[in-house]
Amino acid sequence: MTRDRRVDLLLLGVAVVWGSSYLAAKVLLDVVGVLPLLALRYAGAAVALAAVVAVTRARVGREELRCGVLLGLSQAAILALETYGVAGTSATNAGLLISLTILLTPGFEGIVRRSWLPPAFFAAALVAVVGVALLVSASGGRLVFRVPNHGDLLVLAAAVVRAGHVTAIGRVTRTRDLDLRGLTFVQTALGAALFTVLDPGGVSRAVAHASPGQWAGIAYLALGCSVFAFLAQSWAVHRTSAARASLLLGTEPLFAVLVGVLLGGELLGPLGALGAVLILAGTAWGQRVERLARVRTAVPEPPPGPHPVVAADGPRPTSGRA
Repeated sequence: MTRDRRVDLLLLGVAVVWGSSYLAAKVLLDVVGVLPLLALRYAGAAVALAAVVAVTRARVGREELRCGVLLGLSQAAILALETYGVAGTSATNAGLLISLTILLTPGFEGIVRRSWLPPAFFAAALVAVVGVALLVSASGGRLVFRVPNHGDLLVLAAAVVRAGHVTAIGRVTRTRDLDLRGLTFVQTALGAALFTVLDPGGVSRAVAHASPGQWAGIAYLALGCSVFAFLAQSWAVHRTSAARASLLLGTEPLFAVLVGVLLGGELLGPLGALGAVLILAGTAWGQRVERLARVRTAVPEPPPGPHPVVAADGPRPTSGRA
């Protein structure tokens, strides 16, 4: 298996886990609340990563602290904006707006690198966005959009921050000698402290009254959707372009719907099925365009970092996810 293929599969793994997080979070949010859930999710991830750092003697130095704070703040902002935004808008609008990350990230990366992908990539990304719009429509029914409200604006802000976050991950992991385990630990510890400070009473009540099933859901969000996802995303973006990573992570709504259909008993209508096909087609097309563009420009792929972290080294959500 080629390195490109391994990276793609890992990023798709992130999309699968993040997509499945919606069903887990939906049950928890009604009884725990947004800020307590985010605080406990981050705290669980921080504890797990502290153990990884201790056992593997990972480095948590000045660079990991500085970059970890920056990336931790942006990741926390994505989760908070997206969670509060989804609560105030329709699923159709939220899914379409957050998927704009697929189009925004190549623009951000082009500005940073001063090199642009061909128009065909943006066309492929647009196909995927249209697919998301169809997929997240109510049971595949008629698409209905309303006048944008505060929820729509929050989700749009989350899409902008996520595009910048993915671009920043690619830049800092390529230009600095960073230990990704230490970097991710700093991000999760910061998120745990931040969300706990914002609602200490809610966190205390959640800890005191959570049932075993709720703790299992929190553990899944912490270990799967945070530890594994953050580590895998940083490792993979270091080895590909931010645009390609964003395109693959943009398949998240597809997996969210599949989990809902298979485990939640939801139905996928004709328009939803067409949307799924368009997401897969747009993603495959965009991957090919990005790969050929990289070969044509003869840009050497970044070498593995000094402290590579593979999926087996640690667990693997954003926009994200709560």
